[in-house]
Amino acid sequence: MARVLFSRAWMKKSFYLQARISFVRVKYLFLTWLTVFVGSWVIYVQYSTYKELCRGHECKNAICDKYKKGIIDGSACSSLCDKDTLYLGRCLSTTPNNQVYTGGWGELDGVIRCQLGEVVPYELGEELEPRREAPVFDTPTRGTSVEKFREMVFNHLKSKLGEQANLASLVSHILSVADGNKDGRVSLPEARSAWALLQMDEVLLGLLLQERGHTPRLLGFCGDLYMTERVPYGPLYGLALPWPLEAWVPAGARRSMDQWGTPSWPRKAKISMGLLELVEDVFHGTYGSFLMCDLSAAHFGYTDHYELRLTDPRAVVPEDVFRRSMRALRCEADSDCLFGADCRTSCDTAERRCREEPLQPNLAKACRALTDYLLRGAPSVLREELERQLYVCMALQGSASQMNMEHSLILNNLKALLWKQISHTKDS
Repeated sequence: MARVLFSRAWMKKSFYLQARISFVRVKYLFLTWLTVFVGSWVIYVQYSTYKELCRGHECKNAICDKYKKGIIDGSACSSLCDKDTLYLGRCLSTTPNNQVYTGGWGELDGVIRCQLGEVVPYELGEELEPRREAPVFDTPTRGTSVEKFREMVFNHLKSKLGEQANLASLVSHILSVADGNKDGRVSLPEARSAWALLQMDEVLLGLLLQERGHTPRLLGFCGDLYMTERVPYGPLYGLALPWPLEAWVPAGARRSMDQWGTPSWPRKAKISMGLLELVEDVFHGTYGSFLMCDLSAAHFGYTDHYELRLTDPRAVVPEDVFRRSMRALRCEADSDCLFGADCRTSCDTAERRCREEPLQPNLAKACRALTDYLLRGAPSVLREELERQLYVCMALQGSASQMNMEHSLILNNLKALLWKQISHTKDS
């Protein structure tokens, strides 16, 4: 009897163990299948996204097809299409029709941009519109003289920058850039490439600010594909977090995280001096006044020598363009009168139109962007005075032209304070 009971108990236990082992196997089989399924789906989504965003081969094929037909020409065309010495590297694109890649050209290291489709008008801060038909590069037309093309460029610049005394010299500079093979004349294909580039505000503004070293140099172009030098460090500060994490990180913790990986304080001071010099140069500069309408750290970077570079010139707009845009903007309250991320005016509620005058000058916005960056790690002998000057700077109201003396005094005081602290260091 005991043996029978023992046998039954053993069989029951064995059955239970087998059932449990089978359950575990099924469980792990299911988990393995689920992992493979999810992993495959993620890889497929990433691949599909990459294929949608990264179409550099289409850009190159379209550009080289027009180059070989004699429609366009430029300083980079032969290297891109004939010699294969200019190549597209890692994809950095964030929109399908605005192709961005790291690139190499002999010993030059840069960033290559190409518009895959029609260049469409945009407001600052907006993404480019979805892909459209490729540009035909039909302007200027055959038979257009160099003088007529010079006049076309002059009128285009005038519409962007307003009446400026130095426009003629700027036109001459652009024509010298358009002469890609440096033979002393601008051919029709070269003129078409130059005209296509001038329709892109970021290229035009980059050329304007390049003179003082604030933007990466234009290295070469072919049609509306162009290459600029690469800025090795960017953004200016901060970490790019995946969007699900952004919402969960407290503001205080985010501000601390933004300081991770920044250079030593003397080097941050030198970079900050570069931003203050940019503010100084765009205020009543050679080609008029400009407003900095997005001072996000993502739009700035710095070189190996800790020199500031504006990596997205669309953050800067001619004051004439800003005023025209504000005049055309209807409003109910001051909050409706916003251009980009940082340029605001007030609302004339009687007229229901935005006023033209910006509420704050560039300097006040630059100081706001630099406050945490500069105060973190500042020498104790400097910190109190630096903090005071930065807060005085942030309190500036009205346009710079309305407060010329005060604006210049605050700007010069800040530059002198920083320079006094770093002039004796090797980073200066």
